[in-house]
Amino acid sequence: MSRFWIGIDTGGTFTDIVLVDVDHGDYRYHKLPTTSEDPSRGILQGIGEIVEQAGGSRTQVAFLVLGTTLATNAVLEGKTARTGMVTTAGFRDVIELARQRRPHYFNLDVPKPTPPASRDCRIEIDERVDHEGRVLGRVDEAQLRRAAELLRSTGAEAVAVCFLHAYANPSHERVAREVLREAWPDAYVCTSHEVLSEFREFERFATTVVNASLMPIMDRFMGRFEQGVRALGVTAAPRVMQSNGGAVSPAAVRRMPVNTFVSGPAGGVVGTRGLGRQLGVEDLIAFDMGGTSTDVCLIRALTPAQKSQRDMGGFPVRTRSIDIHTIGAGGGSIAWVDPGGLLKVGPMSAGAVPGPAAYGRGGTRPTVTDANVVLGRLNPKTLLGGRMVVYPARARAAVERELCSSLGVDLFAAAAGILDIVNANMMGAVRVISVEQGEDPREFALVAFGGAGPLHAADIARNMGIRRVIVPPRPGLLSAIGLLHADIRGDFSLTRFMRAEPTNLGAINAGFAQLRAQAETWLAGEAGGDAQALYEWSLDLRYVGQNFELIQPCPSANVFPLTLEQVIAAFHARHREFYGYDMAGQPVEIVNLRVVVTVPRPQPPFERSSTGGNVVQALAETRSVWFPETGFVNTPVYKRDLLPAGTEFDGPLIIEQMDTTTVVPPKAGFRVDASGAMHLELAAAGSPAQGTQ
Repeated sequence: MSRFWIGIDTGGTFTDIVLVDVDHGDYRYHKLPTTSEDPSRGILQGIGEIVEQAGGSRTQVAFLVLGTTLATNAVLEGKTARTGMVTTAGFRDVIELARQRRPHYFNLDVPKPTPPASRDCRIEIDERVDHEGRVLGRVDEAQLRRAAELLRSTGAEAVAVCFLHAYANPSHERVAREVLREAWPDAYVCTSHEVLSEFREFERFATTVVNASLMPIMDRFMGRFEQGVRALGVTAAPRVMQSNGGAVSPAAVRRMPVNTFVSGPAGGVVGTRGLGRQLGVEDLIAFDMGGTSTDVCLIRALTPAQKSQRDMGGFPVRTRSIDIHTIGAGGGSIAWVDPGGLLKVGPMSAGAVPGPAAYGRGGTRPTVTDANVVLGRLNPKTLLGGRMVVYPARARAAVERELCSSLGVDLFAAAAGILDIVNANMMGAVRVISVEQGEDPREFALVAFGGAGPLHAADIARNMGIRRVIVPPRPGLLSAIGLLHADIRGDFSLTRFMRAEPTNLGAINAGFAQLRAQAETWLAGEAGGDAQALYEWSLDLRYVGQNFELIQPCPSANVFPLTLEQVIAAFHARHREFYGYDMAGQPVEIVNLRVVVTVPRPQPPFERSSTGGNVVQALAETRSVWFPETGFVNTPVYKRDLLPAGTEFDGPLIIEQMDTTTVVPPKAGFRVDASGAMHLELAAAGSPAQGTQ
């Protein structure tokens, strides 16, 4: 019997599903509306339908992995569970006091975010441990029992235990966890040392409280998902994509739901890496433009950039994740004129309903999609392979009514201005993950996917000096495909303050040994005791007196004097590369120790390219299309599914397929390779600096 692997990407509007028969290399795709009231229902329906389409049995499913936005949406929409917090006496307001940093320097009226644990649900307990882990005051267990009784009476479902300096000595948090579970068995309890065993109490407390507030939601969702999968007859244990690009069991997600915040977009980045591996291209920029937002990520040597903290609902969540930068720029982004008479685009979006005016669903405000319709870049008759009717007159009316008179320009100048501004916004996003990180985007290929990515990719690449754009065979489904490429991965860290000196080698090695034991325990539950795991060790280093640190790889967990000397030299070089200078004469301090443990999975087979047509059959029409350098010009439009491998053209041309439209500008080279991926070779029109002005 064939073996089926299934990847599921659940978004706010659609659920995308891909099935691959790994024994024969056959792929099938399915898209259905997300059942927002219970996402598991749509997921289970889609699994059954795609297996039926493949003509197989559900018992043939050998691997099933899910990407979900449930945790992200719950935080952003304020729909987390009622949560309590138990903390050290005198510190219950840490998560509201936060840091002395304002999101907008000159705006004093920015509302502060609402903590997941309201003040009446934050209870102080007598206990104290100092920064070196010495016990200064024992934990009061009677107070813990009273806290459990009080929190239960408020209707709270979850409790976060956040004691001061628990990263140095977690014994009090362990006592509190057991007392709370004994006194209140139904509560969801998590402790800060389990969620984030690092210093900086605000970030640790905030991450733990957010995690606790999500535990009931993710537990119930995972329960329905797992039970539904079993009821379908699927015997394979499902996996869930994490923010770090690795897939784990539902049990791990129940304990640490904060690890799933960019679960869906992470699939797109992993899919981009898989495409690069297939094509032999190692340096890539993932560019995912959808209807509401654009996600970008830098991939150097097939390794996605990582970050240790992201803002969620106004609170810093410290957990290792792929460094995906998101902005409010998509096909549905609304164009408007500010009080000063300047044209703006986004971040407000028309969404799916009422949507762009061109969709005929009641939308009346001009959007990026409407501008593309007005300029002939999008099909003025139908989209989605003919399933959606387009109303170009409504798109023109929206642009004229809202923009032309206010700006004093004609219809086409207003539409072109919309594209210029949204492209500049997206170029700024690419600059954040490249130039601002010391990387030259001209050294990378831009991989365009999502429903609108290939529509804008050539303009963005050309203006940033990027010479190559790659469009995968299934741009709108790359995130679901990427889930099938996910390995098993866990990230672990702990704080250990010490000078990076040979006298501290014993403490460094002891810390790494503690991390290895923690990782091995995790691996036993995630991959079995005989799993062949890869370990990557690193140190968070900074100069003594600094307040921020850089992560520096360490070649092994057994650190010798020469090893430490090499790591410090590499830190000086990295500091110089990152900040433009180093202080080689200044002593270096270790802050955190880290390990990444990975169990590689077999990769899915590459999809066979379709050759069911020829260039003559592929030509759909010729229409007038606007380009910045030429204005309107008669442009051939081709159907992608009829373009055979080896096809080569010079622009301008338009390539249409069910899930996206690709714009190839004048003087750009275009070809289809043997895998079905499309390549655009561009003459650069700018530099990274020019491309963001």
